[in-house]
Amino acid sequence: MADYQVKNKMTAWQKKYPVWVSTAALVLFLLIWEGICNSGVISTLFLPAPSRILLSLINMIESGEIARSLLASLYRIALGFVLGASIGLAAGLLTGTSALADRIGTPLIQALYPVPKIALLPLFILWLGIGELSKITIIALGVFFPVAMNTYSGVKNVDPLLIKVAVSFNASWWLTLKSVVLPSALPVIFAGFRLAAGTSLLLLVAAEMIAAQEGIGALILHYGDLMITEKLMAGVIVLSLLGLCFHLLLQWLEKYIIPWKN
Repeated sequence: MADYQVKNKMTAWQKKYPVWVSTAALVLFLLIWEGICNSGVISTLFLPAPSRILLSLINMIESGEIARSLLASLYRIALGFVLGASIGLAAGLLTGTSALADRIGTPLIQALYPVPKIALLPLFILWLGIGELSKITIIALGVFFPVAMNTYSGVKNVDPLLIKVAVSFNASWWLTLKSVVLPSALPVIFAGFRLAAGTSLLLLVAAEMIAAQEGIGALILHYGDLMITEKLMAGVIVLSLLGLCFHLLLQWLEKYIIPWKN
């Protein structure tokens, strides 16, 4: 009986609940939030009600303000993510499959990774100017490290037996990389992509708050300075939805590219 109870406790975390539980919890949270704001316990200057935030968001969408800011942010984050992920993937594969590149590149990556990337933005502005290039570069730099390190880890953890089988069939280096190493490392690589997506959003907002006239980060900072809290919160909601879209896109790509994992 005791063994059964222990087993039941150990497997309880694996239990799955229907989607309506999450929806009900979210609705309950919003209702409590609305009630607190309408009761006057907290000033709407500091915490506007969800209904006021939604109304402001609708007005900002109708005026085209959200579209302009979102397009500017999407342009920066798309270019920065693709650039950083491409270079990071190449660096991870190279350091993971070449002993010389591992000896030279891995210490450099590990030494530079802890440096706060946003602290380098003033330097990039000095080098590249205050335009789009400095913001795209800082996003690409933030994306590079998690992708490179996860790719390296994924390559290093490929089953050696699989590589020996490929070598025994006289497979070339490129064929071994394409058919054995990369497919085995892809789940870890996609974990790096997901980490990089979150980092890219953080750097995007920070860069736009420091050196941009348009973008979601600039919009949030603008309404924060004016103390228009409901529009500030509307910008935060757009940012959270953007992050959710990135997550769903990467999830779909992972299922499409790695069908054997699911």
